[in-house]
Amino acid sequence: MTPKKIYYENLADSLIEKFNKRGIEGYYCENASEALAMAKRFLTPGCSISWGGSQTLEEIGLLDELMASDYILYDRHCAHTPEEKTQIYSKIVTSDFYFMSSNAITLDGQLVNIDGGGNRVACLIYGPKNVIIIAGMNKIVTDVNTGIERVRNMATPPNVVRLGVNPPCAEFGKCMNCLVEDCICCEIVITRKSKIPGRIKVILVGEELGY
Repeated sequence: MTPKKIYYENLADSLIEKFNKRGIEGYYCENASEALAMAKRFLTPGCSISWGGSQTLEEIGLLDELMASDYILYDRHCAHTPEEKTQIYSKIVTSDFYFMSSNAITLDGQLVNIDGGGNRVACLIYGPKNVIIIAGMNKIVTDVNTGIERVRNMATPPNVVRLGVNPPCAEFGKCMNCLVEDCICCEIVITRKSKIPGRIKVILVGEELGY
């Protein structure tokens, strides 16, 4: 095991202790394939599943696995009209499992997330019976303020390119504190505790994943 892997494992052990105090279940996997296997172990036959936009979920192959499965999937991208969007979002918030990543995780176990439309953080806060977060160890930050800075200056610029929108950070590569129509930093949510113990589960992965 490399020194970095040992560091990641030790850090994850510390974070899992912090999660437990906050009513969050924490797990550690050495790599993406282990994380994918663990995520699938939570699922139950016939369950309903949805997910928020996440490069991490794509990188570990979870979305491809779900698309090839016989689970009940609520995919917001299948909605093409306002009416269809209303119907599918009403199903998403009642899903059995909701997958997402976290934009940042603090050393004391808080989750830092910033959204454009707010659908992802809304489901994190309330609705789906289980929220499973998969995050690479590159998402770990010292505190909430550092987490917000990380999201704005390291995660958002490549994300706007991925999404095909054009706020100022797409051009300048850093947060310009914009208020333009294409801004995807509209909602800032700090999760300091899970009100329902164990509803939020975090799978930490000993690799760099996502933005």
